[in-house]
Amino acid sequence: MTSTWTSATTESTERATHDTWRADRERILAEPHGWLSLTALHWLDDGEGGLPGLPGTWRVAGPDAVAVTAEAADGVVLPGTDAPLDGTAHLHPVDGAPGAMVTVGERVVEIARRTDSYALRVRDPRAVTRTAFTGVPAWGYDPAAVVDAVFTPYDAPRTVAVDAVVAGLQHFPTAVGEVAFTWAGRPQRLVALAGKDVGLSLHFRDATSGDTTYGGGRILRTDDPAPDGTLRLDLNRVVNLPCAFTAYATCPLPPAGNTLDVPVEAGERTPSRPDQV
Repeated sequence: MTSTWTSATTESTERATHDTWRADRERILAEPHGWLSLTALHWLDDGEGGLPGLPGTWRVAGPDAVAVTAEAADGVVLPGTDAPLDGTAHLHPVDGAPGAMVTVGERVVEIARRTDSYALRVRDPRAVTRTAFTGVPAWGYDPAAVVDAVFTPYDAPRTVAVDAVVAGLQHFPTAVGEVAFTWAGRPQRLVALAGKDVGLSLHFRDATSGDTTYGGGRILRTDDPAPDGTLRLDLNRVVNLPCAFTAYATCPLPPAGNTLDVPVEAGERTPSRPDQV
């Protein structure tokens, strides 16, 4: 009796923790300048660049800079400053990192670098993908989707090339080892990428991809493995990448081989796309 009560209490706590995590996840998605606010993606060439309705000019200026030119009346405010730009400034976004965020009224223009290319990405809180957002479809919490795994590190981290949802674009994440676990009664193995700050990122497709989940794959971020390599995978926390929500993201695709031939019916499902209605 005590064991059954303890088990039920633990599951109830885990469900409550999951519900809190889900609410935080959706709150962050719906922030005024979050991923749901994207309304444009404009690749810069070697000439003057801009977008209709966007003040100022934006151009590539050498191998590692974008020059922004505006008058004070345009209201273009550079990151880390308070007064509008009146003249020309140079910004230096880094490949694979968040871009330089330039404020233009209620919008934010992200200047992003992807390999040797530069893009302007507009974040507008009035985007329909944000204003029509009511949450991300997901399977309900399942305690059976929390599984034990073993991480085997590589002798040294290695850079891998992966394609992107944008044709001709590549990303170069760092692979740090492989994670082995059992799912659907069968052994599984995935290449593990370095997490943003700590932990691992498992980016994969499975038998639901392109059907009930986004075709470009989903991602699971984990804690750091224990010293002996053991870790737990909470597949309830498998999430969509930004490209599942908007046409203006440049998400990577999974590393080669990170495709499971069994369904992972846990975590987030294909979201609605009000911009495509």
